[in-house]
Amino acid sequence: MLFLEQNGLEEKILENKDIRKKPRIAVIGGNRPDENSRRAAYKVGQLLAEKGAILICGGLGGVMEEAARGAYEAGGLTIGLLPGNVPAEANPYIHLAIATGIGFNRNSMVVLNADAVIAINGEYGTLSEIAFARIFGKKVIGLKTWEIKGVIPAWTPEEAVELAISDLKK
Repeated sequence: MLFLEQNGLEEKILENKDIRKKPRIAVIGGNRPDENSRRAAYKVGQLLAEKGAILICGGLGGVMEEAARGAYEAGGLTIGLLPGNVPAEANPYIHLAIATGIGFNRNSMVVLNADAVIAINGEYGTLSEIAFARIFGKKVIGLKTWEIKGVIPAWTPEEAVELAISDLKK
């Protein structure tokens, strides 16, 4: 509880007893993004937190870290599903780090646990997450990422967040 108290998270959780009803948005993307993608990821995380969404990601660096940092600094809740066995490998902006021990197979778990997905930048790992999201019937918003069928393009972080949460009934 000390960690939660230090970060004010305990108070936020206690204030909102319906945390399970909050929208859960996965932010996926490359671990070596360009500077524009980093800024976009940070802004997406910040906006999600401001809208009351829970951010879910792979918990490591790049887009994942920037989105988590944006959400964390805006007072949002961040969850990281890690590929390895060590929760401490999560970036410093993850409140709840979940070690899966299943490597890239955790990509399916990231998107499965989200109501919608925002893809920023990325390579083949991101493509696999997009594929899993579509298999699971999740809405995928693309910001500077793969232009493929089933991915709804967005041109700004604001548009991406609005598209992701617009029809969620949580």
